[in-house]
Amino acid sequence: MKDAFQLPVGLRRWRTDAVQTPQQQDGYELSLLENCDNAYRFTLTASVDKILAIFSGFTRFFPDEAFFILEFYPEELLTTRPSSTSERQPPEVYYSPYLPTFELLQTLTPYLERMIHDGFVGFGLANNRLGLELFYSEEKVMTFFTDNHLRLSNFLSQQRIPYSEKLILPADFGHDHLSLLGFPRKLLPPNLAALSDKELDSAHFCQELIDDLDMYPVEEGLSFFLTRKEQEQITELVEQKLAHNEFSDIEFGSLLLDWSDFVTECENGFEGNLWEYRQGLMIRDTVQMVIEVAPQPLADKITSIVAEPDGQFLNILTDRRKRLDPPAEPQLHQERFWYQGMVGKQGIDLRRDLIRQGWFKH
Repeated sequence: MKDAFQLPVGLRRWRTDAVQTPQQQDGYELSLLENCDNAYRFTLTASVDKILAIFSGFTRFFPDEAFFILEFYPEELLTTRPSSTSERQPPEVYYSPYLPTFELLQTLTPYLERMIHDGFVGFGLANNRLGLELFYSEEKVMTFFTDNHLRLSNFLSQQRIPYSEKLILPADFGHDHLSLLGFPRKLLPPNLAALSDKELDSAHFCQELIDDLDMYPVEEGLSFFLTRKEQEQITELVEQKLAHNEFSDIEFGSLLLDWSDFVTECENGFEGNLWEYRQGLMIRDTVQMVIEVAPQPLADKITSIVAEPDGQFLNILTDRRKRLDPPAEPQLHQERFWYQGMVGKQGIDLRRDLIRQGWFKH
């Protein structure tokens, strides 16, 4: 007789822990997000036969559009990976552009069962403007971020997922992650057993999704959550006071990520030219404009979000007695440290342009 709670085939408990550790149960827990008023993180575990219904049902909260999140290992797909491995290559993360929700579902439906069961794949949906995200990780735990916890609690109740004061997570017991390719066909769910090896290869089907949805890679670094109310405040401020800004049409959360990505690129070695480097600095200008026109609580929150990449960028600046001329921006009151000095790891194009501009002259 099968246990009531079934793990995906790509997550397998170690035999000793299967006996010693209590069996997982359907359930969720929730907690307030740090530095967020009325924003919650829900953590959920559910038997694998319920995951598709939860994911599909949740899409109704994206009535217009959303973007898809995909996490997988494209380079080295191991047949098995112990959970105790302390040093391993992190997965790559891709986002799709915002797309109509029904179009996303049409594309995703043929792949959902494979993504749910493969031990090397995580996926989700989000809409930053709605302050809403769902992600089903490679650890086969479902996480939600929302500023409407009552609506989500009611939804989970409808899905027959109870509240739990203490969830048992895969991280609580020893387990292996496995590829769908590592199983004899007879051990796979019927729909998956009928697929070819190529179709079961996550490196292949994830690349198909990347191509079909025109997805782009995202550096996992900066982590933050802006509520729907905060997003609306920022949008209103931009429309009223920053309408002519070069980046006013870009979602503010994306600008924060772009600044973090730019800093990471500069840490690793900036390969663009001087114009592209200035574009990165102008992203930080735009963030500062919003900070200076926002109400104090929101301004403080944005400042805390960019504090880490700001500190990283400050640490890699050299020749700080020199100043790269910033664009005229009378609205800004704070001294812009990001123009004071130059990153140490300069690619050929940036260094060439700096020489032509006379940066290295004493």
